[in-house]
Amino acid sequence: MDVITITVDARGQSCPGPLVALAKVLKDAAVGDLLELLATDPGSRSDVPSWAEISGNELLEAGERADGVLRYVVRKAA
Repeated sequence: MDVITITVDARGQSCPGPLVALAKVLKDAAVGDLLELLATDPGSRSDVPSWAEISGNELLEAGERADGVLRYVVRKAA
């Protein structure tokens, strides 16, 4: 079972805050690390999948939790 390595809490930040926070942490992460992004910005629904595709990182999960927070899990690629 894969375990989240780092959680990036970007709740309350507006675009592009969540992506900037994720990209910053991703720089220091190891290849294969799983990063969890928590966001409340509705724009992240399109931004995060687009960013993952462009950056070559793998988006493993994208969904909304019961409390309305958007949750994404990304695996760092090479």
